[in-house]
Amino acid sequence: MYTASAAFVEALVDAGVSYIFGNFGSDHPGLLEYLAKAKALGLPAPPVLTCPNEMVGLSAAHGYAQVTGRAQAVVVHVECGTQALAGAVHNAAKGRIPVLIYAGASPYTQEGELLGSRNEFIQWIQDVADQRGLVRGYMKYDNEIRTGRNVKQLVRRAMQFAHSDPPGPVYLMGGREAMEEEIPPVQLPSPRSETVSPGALSAEGLDILVADLLAARRPLVVTSYVGRRPAAVAELERLCQRLGMGVLESVPNYMNFPHDHPLYLGNQWNLAQQNQALAQADLVLVLDSDVPWIPQVNRPDPTAVIHHIDVDPLKTAMPLWYIEAKGVFRADAATALAQINARLDQMTIDQAALVERRAHYGDLHAQRAARLEVEARPSPDGITPHYLAARLALQLGSDGLVLNEGITNYNVLFDHLARTQPGSIFTSGGGSLGWNGGAAIGMKLAAPDKDVVAISGDGSYLFSVPASVHWMARRYRTPFVQIVLNNGGWRAPRHSALGVHPDGYASATEDLDISFDPAPDYAGVAAAAGGAHARIVKTVEELDEAIAEALRVTREEGRCAVLDVWLARS
Repeated sequence: MYTASAAFVEALVDAGVSYIFGNFGSDHPGLLEYLAKAKALGLPAPPVLTCPNEMVGLSAAHGYAQVTGRAQAVVVHVECGTQALAGAVHNAAKGRIPVLIYAGASPYTQEGELLGSRNEFIQWIQDVADQRGLVRGYMKYDNEIRTGRNVKQLVRRAMQFAHSDPPGPVYLMGGREAMEEEIPPVQLPSPRSETVSPGALSAEGLDILVADLLAARRPLVVTSYVGRRPAAVAELERLCQRLGMGVLESVPNYMNFPHDHPLYLGNQWNLAQQNQALAQADLVLVLDSDVPWIPQVNRPDPTAVIHHIDVDPLKTAMPLWYIEAKGVFRADAATALAQINARLDQMTIDQAALVERRAHYGDLHAQRAARLEVEARPSPDGITPHYLAARLALQLGSDGLVLNEGITNYNVLFDHLARTQPGSIFTSGGGSLGWNGGAAIGMKLAAPDKDVVAISGDGSYLFSVPASVHWMARRYRTPFVQIVLNNGGWRAPRHSALGVHPDGYASATEDLDISFDPAPDYAGVAAAAGGAHARIVKTVEELDEAIAEALRVTREEGRCAVLDVWLARS
């Protein structure tokens, strides 16, 4: 028999899917049967990675796509598995991550009319009115497989949506009867184009942008995720160097500009103060950014000229969003920056003004570097996240991969890890915690020869479902270093409460019901579930050796290492 399930798996192979991150259920007999057949007969099929938790599976696909740019397949069980994807769906959507999610559905016959008809009680309970509606608000595309005769076309269309700008998750579902359908073998012609071509600046828009850039005295770039494409980083560096334009990262998701470059001015998160460079800029180029500034506390000068280039300038998934921009351009950043640089090749740049701008921003860069050097010194009170990040940076090397889910320490980790290579540091791009563990597995699959280090708060570590993460890491040989920033509980809710009620009751109490006391054995969980090297680190004196041993264990022994680092309490 050649079935719809066979066609579906073949479609995944044709789409370049390397892995199926699977959490199977009673709705997948056709799929399981074909995967077993493919294994027995040597037929092409992506290997299956068993994911005991759906959120971990989707986070792993998320991490793999961040390194490779390629969507993987995540298979879950009816509406229960769809819901169990939980916040990972939010992260994939907000982070613009291509991924194909496939869920089965309860059978739609009950008398044995078709192969796959209902034969278990659960299939009545799990039949819901609008399964696709559970995630429709987060998907770029969703559809139902009703027959195997066009399943390959549906997969191809879904993957085209997933990979075309702005990329994102897509969702397919299919009932058992549809996936068991016997059909003639399906062969599709090779697609002329796998994705929609990246957008470019119009000739008129390019003229306006270049004229304003050349006229500016204090031009500044604000970006968050231009680094998702390394080619864009190279073009941005070229543009900034030739114009003497500073770069400020706002809530960065990637390494967007080398941190050691004299035009790099740092990264801004929730800090409740005005950024000096942003206030002084007379032209701000917002480039691939969801939150370029927080207007209550930090904004450009009202007279500054603002231009916005973005893969998603309308922010269609955000009901409230606007900046006062003179020009708004839907364009791929690498393409747009290359256009601007090509035009500037033909222009004359005022060299005296260029020297002055470079000196001005170079001075701000040097002031920041001096401040960070002071922050990274060891503290008599214990280990600070600043010191930890600086010491890790010395041992990791420039090509290691860092997953930053430090929450209230996001900015500290970006500052003191000071990455210089595109594709060397990542956040989820979303706001649902627990991405880091599964994503580390996906990144190690994508880059097996690189060190992978996941850094999370203690709350984010618990959200990551560490028992599932470290079991998977052991089974699929994806060792990584996990560093838990143990500050005794959820710090972010306290910051949020004090931000709104600085002098209220919350400011006067230590107990806001957000502490983790007694503390879980964070490292012990990973050791029990995945045989990980586990260590608690409490003093400055032992930190360097603990980091070195953790890296050695992952490199030489091929198993995870978890460092439960007790931070100085503030």
